[in-house]
Amino acid sequence: TTLHCETILKVNIHLNQNPTGFLGSEEFVHFYKMLTQRKEVVELFQEYSSDGQTLSHCDLEEFLREEQLEGDRSQEHALELIQRYEPSDTAKANHTMSIDGFLMYLTSADGSIFNSEDQRLYQDMTQPLKHYFISSSHNTYLLEDQLKGRSSVEGYIQALKRGCRCLEIDCWDGSSGEPVVYHGHTFTSKILFKDVINTVAKYAFKTSEYPVILSIENRCSVEQQKVMAQLLKDILGDMLLRTTIDGKVPSVLPSPEELKGKILVKGKKIGGLESLDADNPVSGEVSDEDDSSELRRDSLTTESLPSDSKVSRCVHSILTKELSDLVIYCKNEHFNNFEHARIHGKPYDISSFSESKARKIIKEAAADFAQHNARQITRVYPSGLRTDSSNFCPQDMWNVGCQMVALNFQTAGLEMDLNDGLFSQNNRCGYVLKPEILRNSEQQFNPDKPQDRKDYCPLILTIQVISGQQLPKVNNKVGSIVDPFVRVEIYGLPADQATQETSYIENNGLNPCWNETLEFAVHTPELALIRFVVEDYDMATKNDFIGQYTVPFSCIQSGYRHIHLLSKDGTSLRPSSLFVNINITEAS
Repeated sequence: TTLHCETILKVNIHLNQNPTGFLGSEEFVHFYKMLTQRKEVVELFQEYSSDGQTLSHCDLEEFLREEQLEGDRSQEHALELIQRYEPSDTAKANHTMSIDGFLMYLTSADGSIFNSEDQRLYQDMTQPLKHYFISSSHNTYLLEDQLKGRSSVEGYIQALKRGCRCLEIDCWDGSSGEPVVYHGHTFTSKILFKDVINTVAKYAFKTSEYPVILSIENRCSVEQQKVMAQLLKDILGDMLLRTTIDGKVPSVLPSPEELKGKILVKGKKIGGLESLDADNPVSGEVSDEDDSSELRRDSLTTESLPSDSKVSRCVHSILTKELSDLVIYCKNEHFNNFEHARIHGKPYDISSFSESKARKIIKEAAADFAQHNARQITRVYPSGLRTDSSNFCPQDMWNVGCQMVALNFQTAGLEMDLNDGLFSQNNRCGYVLKPEILRNSEQQFNPDKPQDRKDYCPLILTIQVISGQQLPKVNNKVGSIVDPFVRVEIYGLPADQATQETSYIENNGLNPCWNETLEFAVHTPELALIRFVVEDYDMATKNDFIGQYTVPFSCIQSGYRHIHLLSKDGTSLRPSSLFVNINITEAS
């Protein structure tokens, strides 16, 4: 982190004058305060302080009411904050807050832009599965690209730790009679199916107690399908859902609450739940999602593939009853058209689309797609052409209510920032209740015309970007100092997509001050995500990424707030932060 040259000079002078060559405890505190002094916070503090030295509980109450918009809660909350953040016992006893306590409050979870109430489990978890966005992973076993990358159970561990609730398992015949998992028709390494299931059993519910869905791409022979089924039953035991929760054919899917602690298998099924007594396997295509075939068809020739992959593009196989019987509420079903799905679709049918097919449908019939997704679950997965395991923007799919938008979790970037941002709410449990406009199958919602909805109420989001704190260096060269600027990006319906940025500050990563105001009109706030990005300006080359933070619009707190920045892979960059003032009003 860059430091004030003046402060460093003072420290060096003092050390040279001090015969011990060390700072005493009081001197250390003094110099620490010099380094961390926040002029903009001091000015705000003094604006509300009656005596210029402290905030009485009445002063703090006024600040919470006028600036943080806490209303009736402000008096009680003021006393709570003094007890929680004021470091001086004397000040606590007098119900006052010092500048140190005020700064501690502003940089705490209570002073964060993300409303802490929305970080707990606050949503209704008793609605049918179709009414939730479900954190979903694609090619979960891969740690790198999908041509020559390494497969590892670590991919499943990391996805589950990030709250992912739908994992993909591509299953193929192994040479020793044991099924293996890898990206078929490529040079990716192979791992044992049983190792994947053992990993799932161990980590499935460490982060979230809500159901895990195993999206199985089955390319195995009859013999090894039977092995798969037995491994699922033996390893997962009572966690594996093997029958409907009430023993009856569902008219509607159960809720995440009803499926707590359960692991569901998603895949092809012989018949439906109405024909659980089917005795014989049937011949047919095992999966609709042959993205390995798509990759082979569009980007490779058979000569460039491993010898064991030079097979017909049209994959047909026998599905065994043992594996079929484990598919309960998540049956893969080919999508014909919306009318066919409306008439013949079952509650437990799940249709899968490549990103290109989904995008085409959104362009041609977004309102119909949204209505379909209010009735049934849709999974969207990346194109097979993404051999580098890159991702598509998930927001387009969420706009029409697609529940399972599967991304390559191993690939950091904008798309995973959005995914992490959406699922950072609701205790990071991997399930986010869709907005009411996307849950009502009787009321048509058109993402291209948000103004047509009955309760249309656009909002104005005003963001004063005040300052930054202790921004990390992006270049390790001696003397390198960042020239930071802030970009604010809005992701949501097409009408809400917008980007604005501040000017850049030369050579200051310690405490750059912008004091610039950005303003956005947001037409459908319940679907919008706000992404704050800090970059190092460079006139000659591409700007360097410093940090980012993505938050659902509905979870933003008004007032003076800190934004604690995250790295490119989503880990904390504390103490790096932005200080902003947020104001949300109805559009006139």
